[in-house]
Amino acid sequence: MRPAEPAPAVRVEVERLALEGRTLMEGLVLDLPAGRTTCLLGPSGVGKSTLLRLTAGLLPGAVRSASDGLPLDGRIAWMAQSDLLLPWLTVEDNLLLGFRLRGARGGEFARARERAGELLARVGLAERAHALPHQLSGGMRQRAALARTLVEDRPIVLMDEPFSALDAITRHRLQDLAAELLGGRTVLLVTHSPLEALRLGHEVRVLDGAPARLGPPLRPPGSPPRTADPALLALEARLLEELAGAPRPTLEAAA
Repeated sequence: MRPAEPAPAVRVEVERLALEGRTLMEGLVLDLPAGRTTCLLGPSGVGKSTLLRLTAGLLPGAVRSASDGLPLDGRIAWMAQSDLLLPWLTVEDNLLLGFRLRGARGGEFARARERAGELLARVGLAERAHALPHQLSGGMRQRAALARTLVEDRPIVLMDEPFSALDAITRHRLQDLAAELLGGRTVLLVTHSPLEALRLGHEVRVLDGAPARLGPPLRPPGSPPRTADPALLALEARLLEELAGAPRPTLEAAA
């Protein structure tokens, strides 16, 4: 589903960010290509989630800009690691919570409800729209969280390890679904899985070091979601070596 407005490219510039007296980032520039998915890898504690929050404007310390010159506020949707579904609301009401909090009424709310129904059908939850979260499996809850992110219809989507708690089969299926439904949006997805990054990302970036630095973009061949063929598994091995601190091969952009 394409966003209602064109997705811009996004730039995030961090001159210097210090936490508890330690310089976490300095002179860091992150560019997110318009309408593409960028996957961010790196060791635990390096600052991946911090960079995601800086991009969202949830933390001070970064200069953010969009290629169309318009403000980023109000154009970003966030999907956290956990589903964050409110247990006392039905699945449908969880999807529509943001609209209610913003005071949407009349035609605007009716359109949101219609879109929520369409998205629940796309993620296979049409028949569970009036179920409570505790009545859903973990995979169903993550599908609901994905639908809730998309019902906002923002051109920019930020995702913080959204599939990390799922079993391998459910994770694979949701990766495929996310790649389809996020098409045309500018996406930044933080993950600890090199294979997930290679399957879903138009670009893969590695964040490491102290202060943290971004490695050059790796652009796997083909379009997401990719099949884990031998070529992709070879790229996974190279990324694992880099993340493990082995001598780094040069990750040149694939044609």
